[in-house]
This record gives sequence, C-alpha cells and structure tokens, in this order.
Amino acid sequence: MDKPLVIVSGANGQLGKELRHWSGTDLEHRYIFFGRDDMPIDNFGLVRQVFLADSPAFFINCAAYTAVDKAEEQKEAAFLINAEAPGALADLCRLKGTRFIHISTDYVFNGDKAQPYLENDETDPPNVYGASKLEGEMKVLANNPGAVIIRTSWLYSAYGKNFVKTMVALMKDRSSISVVDDQWGSPTYAADLARDIIRILRSEAWHPGVFHYSNEGGINWYTFALAIRELSGASCEVNPIPSSQYPTPARRPAYSILNTGRFTDTWGIRMHPWKKSLSECLDRLGVKK
Repeated sequence: MDKPLVIVSGANGQLGKELRHWSGTDLEHRYIFFGRDDMPIDNFGLVRQVFLADSPAFFINCAAYTAVDKAEEQKEAAFLINAEAPGALADLCRLKGTRFIHISTDYVFNGDKAQPYLENDETDPPNVYGASKLEGEMKVLANNPGAVIIRTSWLYSAYGKNFVKTMVALMKDRSSISVVDDQWGSPTYAADLARDIIRILRSEAWHPGVFHYSNEGGINWYTFALAIRELSGASCEVNPIPSSQYPTPARRPAYSILNTGRFTDTWGIRMHPWKKSLSECLDRLGVKK
C-alpha cells in the first residue's frame, strides 16, 4: 500500500526547501514539492488537476507573496496569492478530505502590544502584506474549519534571502553597519519549523485552529545582528539606529513577539532557544568561528 501523500506548495521558498531537506527523515509519508513554476497556487484549474491526479492526505501551503514593501504597490497580486488562493486551497482540501496546513505571519498584528501576542488577540495589520495574510487566514478558516494555521515570525534559513544571510555577507564586506534596535520579535529557524511540521504529520492527533510558532526568546534586530557577529567571528562594527533612520514603504510592527504556548501544549513540542538555532544555521552556512 502506498504511503500517504504530502503535497508542499511554495517549494522554492525557505520553508519549502527546509521541508524538502528534512522530508527524508519521514519514513511514513511520501512527498511531492511544487514551486511556482510547477503549480502556481493562484492557477486554480491546475491545482484542481493536481488534486484529482494525486489525492494527497496532507497539503502544506508555504506559497506566499512575501515582498512586504512591494505589496504596498502590488496590492492585487498580494491579495490574490495570500488570500484568494489559500481560501480556494482550503476549500478543495475540505472537499477532498485532505488535511490542510497554512503558513501565516506575525504581521497580522499592529505591534502596539507590550507582551507576547496570543492567537486570539485582536488583529490589526500595519501593512498590505499583513492585511493580505490576515484575509487569507479568514478565508482558510471559513472554507475549512479543520485547517491548521501556523503564524511564524522573522523566518530565516540556510536557503534564499533572509536577515541572517544578509548580515553575514555585510559583515564580511563592510567595516561597520547599522541595524534598527526598536523592532522586537522572535526569530524562527525554518529548519525547526519544517521538522516540527513533519512531527505533526506523523502524530496520530490532528488539532485544527491557529497556532503561533517561533524560536524561544524575544529580541530586537540589533541584538540579533550582534549574535550573528559573535557566532560567526566577524569583526564588523554594528551600530544601533531607530526605525526612523531606516524608512521603508511598508510599516513594520514595533513589537511582534509571539506566545507559542498553545503550540507547545497542543502538540507536545518545545521551542528551541533562538541562539541555539542561529548557531545551527551558521554551522550549515559554514561561517561559525
């Protein structure tokens, strides 16, 4: 008998690539990975054909419009990929009896809170990207109450473009850099999230709803940069600056630390400390001192 099938969309993003990397540790399922070139999730006809052909037991939607600043001008594209498409996927999964996991973001919150955000805290996105992701959550739950939504924050990995890889490159090329120190959050190593999603797939339980996931500990971007410098052995000077000195088209939340207690309590999975996970990533990048 064939193993249950897992389909992963957004396979060329950070989380998609980590899921591909770690899927070999899952001997209970078989996986098919689709990038945007293979199966754009906003090509609804093609997605239906995939479901008819493959009958997945699980669908993990890692696909997203993630260009936060560009989304301010490309609102229609952001909402199509981050809201309309996930809603259609969720509905199709419900009709086919496929368990659906959808990845969302801390940017659904405005950042005005002073303590870690709970899943049921009031949402108020500060930018178009966050608004599109929030609408995606709402459409997913409306069309498929049995879905699992995982909000994550400050995602980085050994793949693609992210803060950690950018800092490593800048610290190698420059004698000094400036990093904002008034935006607080929790880094998430995509490898940790990928491995824990696989643990969910392999568990005998299924718990629908919204969950928060990040590594343990809240920091600001400046602190994160200092840790990257320390662990990589770089000598670059790192200077703290306020966000007002680094303006961006899209406003970022000043505070978006996520309370991950529900995830831990529900799935029995504890979060790794952020610095331990950063060290693991830098090891994989080959830049540890």
